[in-house]
Amino acid sequence: MEPAAGRGATAAPADGLGATAAAAAGDNVRGMDEGLPISYEVLDPGVPVLDSGGQQVGTVASVIQAPEEDIFHGLVVDVAGAGRRFVPAEAVASLHEHGVDLRIDAAAVAALQAPEHGAPVYTESPDRQERWRHWAHRISGRSDWDRQR
Repeated sequence: MEPAAGRGATAAPADGLGATAAAAAGDNVRGMDEGLPISYEVLDPGVPVLDSGGQQVGTVASVIQAPEEDIFHGLVVDVAGAGRRFVPAEAVASLHEHGVDLRIDAAAVAALQAPEHGAPVYTESPDRQERWRHWAHRISGRSDWDRQR
């Protein structure tokens, strides 16, 4: 028995192009396949970032998170012509394998503040570990790591 046409019934397009039919019907369809929804924990750098209108405004530089507390703070985005910008979590609509959707437009992204501080970088000095100072640091609870910035 075939479904009756009318309220709630939809017909599949004969050409198999569901996105084309949806676009003709007025649905919001983006021009690229963003892939499946993902968690912020697996979002890779370099993924395109799209504004609320579907236009690419930049790429993901890094994810700001507190993984031990499962908190997503936001993204640092490389914006062409504007440098890096911090996009707070409230402005992120969704995360996908191949794209990030924002709730704000391109002008609002460009107006966002640059990240204030980079994460500190530490290096370990191997020659210090072979000295007596290494053992003194171990006993006293200090570290052999040197802060670079």
